[in-house]
Formats: sequence, structure tokens, C-alpha cells
Amino acid sequence: MAKILIVDDEGAIRRTLREILQFEKYDVEEAADGLEALVKIKQRSFDIILLDIKMPKMDGMEALERIQELAPDTPVIMISGHGTIETAVEAVKKGAFDFLSKPPDLNRLLITVRNALDKSTLIGETKVLKRAVAKSKVQEIIGNSAPILHIRQTIERVAPTDARVLVTGPNGSGKELIARWLHELSARATGPIVEVNCAAIPSELIESELFGHEKGSFTSAVKQRTGKFEQAHGGTLFLDEIGDMSLSAQAKVLRALQENRITRVGGEKDIPVDVRIVAATNKDLRREMEKGAFREDLYHRLAVIIIESPALNDRRDDIPLLVDHFIRLVCGEYGIAPKQISDDAMKALQQYNWTGNIRELRNVVERLIILSGDVITEKEVALYV
Repeated sequence: MAKILIVDDEGAIRRTLREILQFEKYDVEEAADGLEALVKIKQRSFDIILLDIKMPKMDGMEALERIQELAPDTPVIMISGHGTIETAVEAVKKGAFDFLSKPPDLNRLLITVRNALDKSTLIGETKVLKRAVAKSKVQEIIGNSAPILHIRQTIERVAPTDARVLVTGPNGSGKELIARWLHELSARATGPIVEVNCAAIPSELIESELFGHEKGSFTSAVKQRTGKFEQAHGGTLFLDEIGDMSLSAQAKVLRALQENRITRVGGEKDIPVDVRIVAATNKDLRREMEKGAFREDLYHRLAVIIIESPALNDRRDDIPLLVDHFIRLVCGEYGIAPKQISDDAMKALQQYNWTGNIRELRNVVERLIILSGDVITEKEVALYV
């Protein structure tokens, strides 16, 4: 149900408009002047605002400017009993969706409201699409610290080859981003990059996930399915958290790497595959080999090139760059102007113990943007981090 705010100092006008709009099944709230309207807009979002021009305390034109700052995507329909062409033109120039004279014609009012709602819907859909497009693009590797410069140089040298790469490092440190840049700068960039989180898939299903299965090969196999190796043909297969893969699956992955062919679960036919393998883990695979939990021959197949993704605590000089990047990113997703951050707040973030690494920092920045004012201060960092 669309939410509409009626702002008018005349109670009779508010009641009339409210009855008309509620009859059309809209959720309606009222405000008697511009200041009360701004308070309500800060408390909740509205799909449309009907705004009178002549009001005490704060007139409609001034309120319109403030609304443009607080809710720039919300259509504002100006209404006035003293309307002139000049007033209407000025209102539209300042960002109003349309201008109606009092008393508003019923049909004109409802048509204008519907058109404004269509605009509001389109804006929302556009934001979703922009967010999806932004997420589909490979993000930049942010930072100028020695570990990050070394990673960039290694990627530039290794990416054009088909050498297998093992990316190590703690959770949330950016291992997936390294894998995506290895793909982006390779000759396989036009092909797919397919990700498998080995830790998230039960051991009894990992083989079906990787190699696919034939119809009827097990109880729930009601149709044939292609696995991740086939889906990544001509591109890159990113095996995330490979240290959590079962030994039986490791043996089959090793065969696939040795022979460049796979066999679906329940099948007999060998299927050739052309994939580049990039693996990642937060575990010490050499220690896992000593415990018998990881195959040594598979390790040596995977670890042709080893790239270590550093913990955020080991690259604190990059935190200001990362924070600025996430502020722009998150504010862009929310459709608001980028917020500022004080020097003391930035120093506090640099001194924090980032056990969750980059992922934790991104979440903290988003939390601060939501809960802080126009400037993120040290006090807010202390409260919300």
C-alpha cells in the first residue's frame, strides 16, 4: 500500500484529501506545516508528498528544498490556492513532480498521484538494477600497502598464464576478489567464472555439485545435471575453502586436473573439460596434510602459484582508503550523498582489532552510515563498532 503524506495548514483540506485518498486504498498521514512534515519524513519514508505552498513556520517552497535533501527520490506534488504560472514553474524547477491548484480537481488529483507513483516505482527498480550491475562488476583491489602492491604485481604476472593458483588467508580478507581479478586479467575473461564454496556443501553432495550427475544415479536425481566443472568450461573454476573438501572428492578433483576430464556421478562417459583452477583456503594445508585431512598430491597440483591475502590488521595503512571506498559504495547503493568522517573517527577505526577483516570493515561502515549524522564522529565509532 502506497504511503502518502499530506502537508497543509488547513484542516478541512487535509481531511478532504485524506478521505479521497483513503477511499483509493492509500495509506495517508497528515502534517499541519513544513516543520512537522520534515519530522515525519525523518521518521519514515513516503511514496508521495502533497505539499501546500502557503503555510506558517515554514512555507512549501522552503520545505520542498529540505525534502530534496532528506528524500530526493520522493515525488512532491505542490498544491496552492494562490497558484500562478510563475509559482508552478518555480516549484517544478526546484524539483516538484507537479503543481495542482486548490481546490484540486478529483480526476486530475488521482491521475497525478498515479503518475507520481509510477515514477517512484521506476526509481526503485532503477536503483535495484544499478545495484545488481555494480555487484556484477569486479571491484578494485583497494590499498597501497606493501602486501597489496605485491598481490597486484603477482596477479599481473600470473593472470595471463593458465597456472593454477592457491590463495591463502583468513576469512573476509578478500580471497574471492583476488580470484576474480585473476580471471578478469586472463585470456579466459570472456568465459565464465564459476564459484564453489566447498565448506557450504555437504560432503555427500560435493561430487554431484562439482561433476554433475545422471538421471536416476541416486534417489533425488530426477534429471541429469551438469556440474561446476562443465559450467566453467573455457573459463575459471574458483574452489573456495578447498581445505574443507572430503578426501573422496579430493581424489576425483585430482583426476580431473591430471586428465582434464570428468565423469558425472552415476555416469560412465568421460567428458573433456577446459578450466583454470583457482583455489582458496583459510586453513594451513601443510598442517592438514600432516593430519591426513588433505592430499599432498592435490596440494602440489593446486599450489603452482601461492598468493597470500593479508589480514586487515596487517595492512592498517589501507584502512582510510578502504573506508572512503565503502562510504562511496554504500551511499551510492542507498541513493544518498557520501558522508564525511572525522580524522579522530578514522584513527579509531585504524586502531580497532579487525578479526573479521575487510568483510567486517564493510559492515561497520554501512552501520555507521545508517546510524550516524552527516559526519561520522569518533563518538559514533565508539558506540556502533
